[in-house]
Amino acid sequence: MRVVFMGTPEFSVVALNALVRADHEIVCVYTQPPRPAGRGKKPRPSAVQARAEDLGIEVRHPVSLKSAEAQAEFAALGADIAVVVAYGLILPQPVLDAPTRGCLNIHASLLPRWRGAAPIQRAIMEGDNETGVCIMRMEAGLDTGPVLLREATPIGATDTASDLHDRLARMGGRLVVEALREIDTLRPETQSDAGVTYAAKIDKAEARIDWSRTAAHVARHVNALSPFPGAWCMAGEERLKILRAVSGPGDAAPGAVIGPATIACGGGAVELLEIQREGKKPMQAEAALRGLSLPETLN
Repeated sequence: MRVVFMGTPEFSVVALNALVRADHEIVCVYTQPPRPAGRGKKPRPSAVQARAEDLGIEVRHPVSLKSAEAQAEFAALGADIAVVVAYGLILPQPVLDAPTRGCLNIHASLLPRWRGAAPIQRAIMEGDNETGVCIMRMEAGLDTGPVLLREATPIGATDTASDLHDRLARMGGRLVVEALREIDTLRPETQSDAGVTYAAKIDKAEARIDWSRTAAHVARHVNALSPFPGAWCMAGEERLKILRAVSGPGDAAPGAVIGPATIACGGGAVELLEIQREGKKPMQAEAALRGLSLPETLN
């Protein structure tokens, strides 16, 4: 098929690569404009732009698709279908209508649960037993369209957002290729109005650990925010990022250090598995804490 691909972060690159391997013609890639990054704050292209340029594919990064000119340029591509994954712009109706076979979205949740911006993190944070990927036919509402394919995967006790991100990206790439291959025989499944939840964008203000919560909550909070923005606490004057944790038994005041890397919570305790100290790389907790004298209480 003639495909317009619309995506921005590394999660999207996996699907782009899968479509190229399946010999679809990627007529154009749409992505977010380059953003200032690094110490010099020089504009850096998105992961999708970098990969598309490596592949010799035309790249466009409009700041909006609302203008008649932008919509006409999109329609002029004569695409059979558009594949959208973590693009970052709302698609107006004329854009949704332009490809002859419509627009498909790769969404990293089991819709209608976790519509919105941060489905991977929210699924972990709320203690879901599983998550997955849906290939959805797009319509004007936020992640409301009918689902063509879905596949689930369990969420393990120590799975982080990074772990699920990579697993779901591979799943999404495989499923969207299947969806395009079977497009004429798939039966769209209308999403139920029951069980709808919204995955609000992650705010850095959420990242500080509250040891007064239960151990299960704290461990999920840590794992959901790993690697970015990274849940954190203070160990005396040093800020520690906690990147992986697991809950278990324990009985002491919230924040009390009750083992080499075990911290009491409002109920139970968490074992810290991966830590990043200030100015250092992420490390296994035992190695990261070597040479650091933890205070009696973290806060």
